Amino acid sequence: MPSVSLWGDSIGKGVVFDEARGRYVILKDNCVSMLGRLLGAPIENHAAMGCTARRAAERMTGEQLTPGGVAVLEFGGNDCDMPWREVSEAPESAHQPDTTVEDFRRILAGLVERVRRGGMEPLLVTPPPLIAERYFKWVTKSLNGEAVLKWLGDVQHMYRWQERYAAAVRDVARRTGARLIDLRDAFLEAGAIGDYYCVDGIHPNEKGHRLICRAVAKQLALPQRI
Repeated sequence: MPSVSLWGDSIGKGVVFDEARGRYVILKDNCVSMLGRLLGAPIENHAAMGCTARRAAERMTGEQLTPGGVAVLEFGGNDCDMPWREVSEAPESAHQPDTTVEDFRRILAGLVERVRRGGMEPLLVTPPPLIAERYFKWVTKSLNGEAVLKWLGDVQHMYRWQERYAAAVRDVARRTGARLIDLRDAFLEAGAIGDYYCVDGIHPNEKGHRLICRAVAKQLALPQRI
């Protein structure tokens, strides 16, 4: 099995919300550490909380690219995020996400090309779905929720909006010929997806990380001893 490197966001970093401590922590037995055990070698993890495809493109260096290895690219969750405070203060105005879906496609395709030039095989990952009701409650905790809802139209718009970025990942995989791990589909297939998420509605919990590990292991034809 070739070496594996990951560029991604807090999901790839193994971040979960610890309700007992009231803060985000890194889950010791997260999807990346579990996959490393299945591979028999640690995964080079460049994921960071809050990271977007644009920031990864800015931070990726040639020294991080390992010829002959696999480069996992896991983005979309932060790229689609809205400036919720600004939305709550001006619900009548137009607001833009961190990265428009058009820019997201372009930047992600550029990352695919970049890792290929570095001799690595790109492996794209769709963002898993969010739980709209939980996420709405989470992001509006200290904001004017009524104003945010007015701007959204309905709470499920959050789900539909994020879904566009998963579709963009699939589109980039199709256009570039990159391999794809469709985490979104894996979560939807599992059913009762609320059981796999933290209270914030966007970060998979420990059970969710096991699901991610199984989905990736299946794609990479690894023994699924989890």
